[in-house]
Amino acid sequence: MQNFEYASPSSLKDATALLGASWADAQVLAGGTDLISLMKDYIETPRRVVNIKHIKELGGISSSKGVLRIGALVTFEELMNNAGVRTQFPSLVSAVRGVSSPQIRNMGTVGGDLCQRPRCWYFRGGNGLLAMKDGKSLIPTGENRYHSIFGDGPAYFVSASSLGPALIALGAKVKLTSKAGTRELELEKFFVAPSSDTSREIALTPGEILTEIVIPASATKNATYEVREKDALDWPLAVASVALKMKGSAIDSAQVVLGHVAPTPWVAAEASKMLAGKTISEEVAEQAGQAAVAGAKPLSDNGYKVQLAKVAVKRALLEASGRKVV
Repeated sequence: MQNFEYASPSSLKDATALLGASWADAQVLAGGTDLISLMKDYIETPRRVVNIKHIKELGGISSSKGVLRIGALVTFEELMNNAGVRTQFPSLVSAVRGVSSPQIRNMGTVGGDLCQRPRCWYFRGGNGLLAMKDGKSLIPTGENRYHSIFGDGPAYFVSASSLGPALIALGAKVKLTSKAGTRELELEKFFVAPSSDTSREIALTPGEILTEIVIPASATKNATYEVREKDALDWPLAVASVALKMKGSAIDSAQVVLGHVAPTPWVAAEASKMLAGKTISEEVAEQAGQAAVAGAKPLSDNGYKVQLAKVAVKRALLEASGRKVV
């Protein structure tokens, strides 16, 4: 690990003042479950690490004026055990439960989950964000069984965020603060498919800190369904999160978002559109799953993900409707 300067400010104003114009100048430490490992492997080499754990204004979960606010420093465990979240947003609770390590749930933060770097083994192995060699990506013809099935490249990693799909389906926004002020951004636009190794996969700039997530507290039926190789600590192979606004027994509007199948959480617009006006049934859920993967472009070894994503959508919809899914 490269030597670095360490700072532990107690206010957001002081924290933003310690950041720099580039990622090499300074990076933010929250739970540390991602940054520290990246620094050990020399993937990230900041000259300064700014610990934000002691900034009280970045914690807490509160509800006001039809909006749920989640501080960036809220841990997965806090989120999962919050009574309001458990009642209104079961899709978030399911996403957190998928992180089966108690240690990570107690240390990992909501903000850190949204900002974590890709888990792609090419990237973590030092081959760059896009794993390029001689002007071509190593991934399409290499070891790609856990990579993306959507998008045309040049990014083929999958977004590692556990909460991203559910939060996007729920219409969440994030607040980003720098010395210049605060801006609010739809979470869907926060995730970015990079076009070069010098780009980032999120819209956060080096001088900003993600301070909170806000979710409109509108009444929806929502659920997240994940497909994994094993129940022990593992990354999902495919995820589907759904949020349904109902009009009686019919769906008034729907949001279907896939995870771990693209460089960003993948908004399945066709599936969302076809669900409007429908009543959830096995057949309708099956059709939505089919619509969600219609544009998939699997690589040489990950075609199985198409079927898994289809099943995840079907089961998330059935679960949101109140049916028990096993």
